[in-house]
Amino acid sequence: MAYTATDVKTLREQTGAGMMDCKKALDETGDIQKAVDWLRTKGLAAAAKKQSRIAAEGLVSAVVKGNVAAMVEVNCETDFVAKNSDFQNFVKEAAEIAAASKIKTVEELLAAKTKTGLTVKDVVSELTIKIGEKIDLRRMNLVEISGTGFFGTYVHSGKIAAITVFESDKNVTGQELAVELGKDLCMQVAAANPMFVRGNEIDEAFKAREAEIYTTQLKEQGKPENMIPNIVKGKLAKLASDVCLLEQTFVKNPDINVQKHVDEMAAKLGTKLNVVKFVKLVVGEGVEKKEDNFAEEVAKMTGGLAN
Repeated sequence: MAYTATDVKTLREQTGAGMMDCKKALDETGDIQKAVDWLRTKGLAAAAKKQSRIAAEGLVSAVVKGNVAAMVEVNCETDFVAKNSDFQNFVKEAAEIAAASKIKTVEELLAAKTKTGLTVKDVVSELTIKIGEKIDLRRMNLVEISGTGFFGTYVHSGKIAAITVFESDKNVTGQELAVELGKDLCMQVAAANPMFVRGNEIDEAFKAREAEIYTTQLKEQGKPENMIPNIVKGKLAKLASDVCLLEQTFVKNPDINVQKHVDEMAAKLGTKLNVVKFVKLVVGEGVEKKEDNFAEEVAKMTGGLAN
């Protein structure tokens, strides 16, 4: 039988399933109650209800395929699930699909087909049902090299992923020193959290925000008003060494900066190197985690009241 927009709305409210899944269920059954059963059979209702939960744990993965590199972040609710082999395999496959198909957005990746023929979105729903936690493919990055160059990649304990992009005047991809350099800079990105590659990329808005912060801090410290502008100017002059990758102190050798390390490695490789960009993902970054009140949880379990 025909159904209306109100029927779709009602079905969504009853099951928590997505609009397209509700429409498909009504197409298949022609009846709201049967559609509810259809969604339950497919596991879509239960999966959708779990989507309201907070998923701030999970894994990141980085994959290189030729002149393309991709990284993805897939979240779950607990770190225990991040150790599940099905979950780990899915994260890796999602990154591989993104790199192989040069996918640039999460929406495109969710619509892409996996090796089983299901879409990535379908696999997310299946995992949500099988594992019993909300699974969320939250973020991704795709970077490409148009000319001669290579990537550096590094994943720290599945929680931080970094990719660095190098241009070179000859092909050194796969050479031991190039691999080492790529990993070195990715580890620098993971550890020192730079925001720009080099000093000339720092925009004026960023400088203005930092200057305001410095000024406020100095006033709170009781510095004389007439001295503050010069102190702020000095701090801004040193800003690049804090926030720019190539000007940071090299974490593996504090006696030099990262640019010096790049230059030394380039000389050994016999090529000119230019660090083009870097990308980084940290699991759960920006997700507001639920703060559990242990006393309240104990009270609920024992039937008592939390003090």
